[in-house]
Amino acid sequence: MTKRITAKHKIDRRLSVNLWGRPKSPFNLRKYRPGQHGQKHAGKISDYGTQLQAKQKLKGYYGNLNERQFSNCFKEALRLKGNSGENLIGLLERRLDTVVYRSKFVPTVFSARQFINHGHVKVNGKRVNIASYMVNEGDVIEVRDKSKSLAIVIESMKSAERDVPGYITVDEKKLTSTFVRTPEFAEVPYATQMDPNLVIEYYSR
Repeated sequence: MTKRITAKHKIDRRLSVNLWGRPKSPFNLRKYRPGQHGQKHAGKISDYGTQLQAKQKLKGYYGNLNERQFSNCFKEALRLKGNSGENLIGLLERRLDTVVYRSKFVPTVFSARQFINHGHVKVNGKRVNIASYMVNEGDVIEVRDKSKSLAIVIESMKSAERDVPGYITVDEKKLTSTFVRTPEFAEVPYATQMDPNLVIEYYSR
């Protein structure tokens, strides 16, 4: 498992963004990088540095992806027809942990992985405990009956912190969601600017 799970509250300051748009982000109070020299003015970033930062932001946003998993998404995006940047975003948004997070069944993308691993989620009526499972258009994702009363689910569904995007429909009473279609990059509700084309350039060096 990636080490990022223990540093999720520090990644915002390390990347100098409020990655998930959360009000409790430490970047809201300290808008500089962590460490002894964090407040010093950073020099001009090279093209490579800009591409690397774009990769770190996108990879970090999806929580628990390690470098191998993210690189595999890039390779798959290249293999598919069309714009590779759009393909990359589509693949990341089709991950089951992302769909569970987007559906507001859990408060964070980190908790989505744990929620799935513990067997709380079904896809088309069958329990799936693999966070990287690729959801297809029309698939129905649901919280298991025994898990619907969990506090984390109830509190997350009531939260007004974020909305469900248009490419997912949610039945709040049944705690089910349908993955309507693979989104375009412009539809994905990122809290900060993402540059998937720079990520493609980074891996294509």
